[in-house]
Amino acid sequence: MLMKTDDLGVPRFTNQNLIDMIYSGNADKCHVVLCEPSNDIDKFNSAMEAQGFDKLQKYIPLDVDKTQFDAVCQSEWLMPDTYKQLDVVRWLHHAQFHKHYDEKRIDRIDDELYQYEKYGMIDLLRYLIYLVDFMRENNIVWGVGRGSSVASYVLYLIGIHKVDSFKYNLDYKEFLR
Repeated sequence: MLMKTDDLGVPRFTNQNLIDMIYSGNADKCHVVLCEPSNDIDKFNSAMEAQGFDKLQKYIPLDVDKTQFDAVCQSEWLMPDTYKQLDVVRWLHHAQFHKHYDEKRIDRIDDELYQYEKYGMIDLLRYLIYLVDFMRENNIVWGVGRGSSVASYVLYLIGIHKVDSFKYNLDYKEFLR
């Protein structure tokens, strides 16, 4: 089913999407709102109630800008509190795999961390550390690396990918732009 999302990433369904969900038996599993202006909401809700389904809610736009919305969403990561409190800078500088670091590698870590902090992505790094730990503990296999993310040395150290971007002199700004 083709689904549209609004500027905040909230799913929006067309009337045809809703009809397809009703006939496929999936409407009771979804909480949806109409994305098209319609005067038939009351008629539709009456028909839905007659069939034992929940009524559709009218879409009310949030009175919040995207930056504020993203900040709230990113502060609600579902992970153990120990990871939510993790000092990412200290973790990266003192992790067990940093036995042979030279000054250039440490400077690269600091430069990247400055950019991650500038873009408000430190919580994301905390979550990625948790995610990699979770996948390792549960023997979940993930890829070698993909796209511009392999340019980030910090992501390499966390274990998100297996490409040593410092060794290959990849510019992390390719990933963070």
